[in-house]
Amino acid sequence: MGEEAAMLKGVHPALTPRLLATLAEMGHGDAIAVVDRNFPAYAYGKRIVDLPGLDSTTVAGAVLSVLPVDTSAEPAAFHMLPADGQPEGIACGDFRARLREAESREVAITGLERFDFYRQAAAAYCVVSTGDDRPYACFLIVKGVVAAGSDT
Repeated sequence: MGEEAAMLKGVHPALTPRLLATLAEMGHGDAIAVVDRNFPAYAYGKRIVDLPGLDSTTVAGAVLSVLPVDTSAEPAAFHMLPADGQPEGIACGDFRARLREAESREVAITGLERFDFYRQAAAAYCVVSTGDDRPYACFLIVKGVVAAGSDT
């Protein structure tokens, strides 16, 4: 049986206890990778959280509901570029929208070639492996800070 979602009010059900703990452990400047089912997470990640029943943008939205995005790093978010000049997939557009909604601002997002993305994911604090079957539904988010006196 998989890990159950946190039974807390106001917490997205994709935020399992393990994922919540991992997000809380992360410091300013640490990155989290949210990747699709084809990403070789166990080859590139030290800490893996498996969420096979969810898609990458749903998980990214849940993560963004509690994780501040870095405002001093440009860019603070990345997506895997499709190979051979293919256009960005719909997952990337969904991710951009989730970033904008969570941060109430435009967040710089940069595409990374597949192997560059792999290297960045290997350096990430955690890799969240989803069941997303859309190609190139892989993202990195750099954690920012919560301002003093802020509860959000």
